[in-house]
Amino acid sequence: MNERIAADGALATPCAQVSRRQGLKLSAASIMASLLPVSALAATRTASPPSESPKENTMAKASATPQPSTQAADETAIRHFHVKFPESELAELRKRINATKWPERETVTDASQGVQLATIRKLAHYWATEYDWRKCEAKLNALPQFMTEIDGLDIHFIHVRSKHENALPLIVTHGWPGSVIELLKIVDPLTNPTAHGASASDAFHVVIPSIPGYGFSGKPTTTGWDPARMARAWVVLMRRLGYAQFVAQGGDWGAMVTDVMATQAPPELLGIHLNWVFAVPPDINGAAYTGQPAPAGLSGDEERAYEQLDVFYKKGVGYALEMANRPQTLYGIADSPIGLAAFLLDHDARSYELIARVFDGQHTGLTRDDVLDNITLYWLTNTAISSARIYWENKIAFFTPKGVVIPVAVSAFPDEVCTIPRSWAERAYSRLIYYNKLDKGGHFAAWEQPQLFSQEVRAGFKPLRT
Repeated sequence: MNERIAADGALATPCAQVSRRQGLKLSAASIMASLLPVSALAATRTASPPSESPKENTMAKASATPQPSTQAADETAIRHFHVKFPESELAELRKRINATKWPERETVTDASQGVQLATIRKLAHYWATEYDWRKCEAKLNALPQFMTEIDGLDIHFIHVRSKHENALPLIVTHGWPGSVIELLKIVDPLTNPTAHGASASDAFHVVIPSIPGYGFSGKPTTTGWDPARMARAWVVLMRRLGYAQFVAQGGDWGAMVTDVMATQAPPELLGIHLNWVFAVPPDINGAAYTGQPAPAGLSGDEERAYEQLDVFYKKGVGYALEMANRPQTLYGIADSPIGLAAFLLDHDARSYELIARVFDGQHTGLTRDDVLDNITLYWLTNTAISSARIYWENKIAFFTPKGVVIPVAVSAFPDEVCTIPRSWAERAYSRLIYYNKLDKGGHFAAWEQPQLFSQEVRAGFKPLRT
């Protein structure tokens, strides 16, 4: 069977773009992102069959980009992967942090002008003097990691099989400015549910790939790696791992890849779960994008969602516009670790609040190490620019429905960029099998609230278990 995927496959039901504001040639599609850059490594040896979860990975040589496969004769080979950056790269990182040329502080007392100087200086001090990247490497290397070539590009992924019989295969995709780091906390709750208050019948086999251009996956050298192509690649990956049927989950760009995969409706895909939801009615999205007042007749939940969209389009979408239009211009965040950190922190106002507070000594949700693990990964793998290109590649509207007809589960977190009401989800997804509006959690739900997020994934896919 030919597992290579075509580069020109079209979406089943591409969504119309919304109106432009101020002459910007950008669809509401290219709107989203969230976190950090890195350096990379390679691997050797063929992996064990998918029924095994080997943990002995071979040592990899660190470099600026993942090394080409040594098994070129077999493009479908699955190779073990081990993370180990040389100490010289970590020393160089600390040197660059300490050499930062700082601007004056903002002229306001809030974050309305962006990442505040006091916050980023606290981050820099901890990063240069106390932070230990080796602990993150150990967490990654404690999990089975692999590389495989799909459509000419090396794809890095974590693959953890549950010990429980009849576990449901699940592929989970991260977003920007995230990475596989933001999903590490959900691996054990999903694969080992009996240790987390759930039953064996709730178990999943978990696959977490790095999006092309992110983390340890290869960096595309030609155009065409858009969400649709990534979605097809994920089906190839799951097939290659021996899964005849599976489910998929995503947030942020991971949600886009997952939602697009659902429009393609491969026979192996049973259903999807989203925590970023593509369900804003196009007319409402267009009104918010062009700065119009909220349409009449909206319910309370719909009004709040409209207000969230309005604020995001007016004050929060700048990072996405730059990456969607001119990603190559962002040399500064590839050259400066503090520039990179600031850009990754400033995703949306609420996420920034949740992240910034950890550098003020609060211990709710994320930790300082959580945040810096992700940023350091971006830095060491040098993926600031390559990760940004997904915004340029994407041509699909980011908030509106795309015509998914397979089963869909939705978890609506209150601090997401837009908390989708049930009414919109029901209109967007004809086979909505689960909807739950949570009372806590935000854009990085799996990272901030891993237990709650895992409960949602279990509940969302429960109707699909046989």
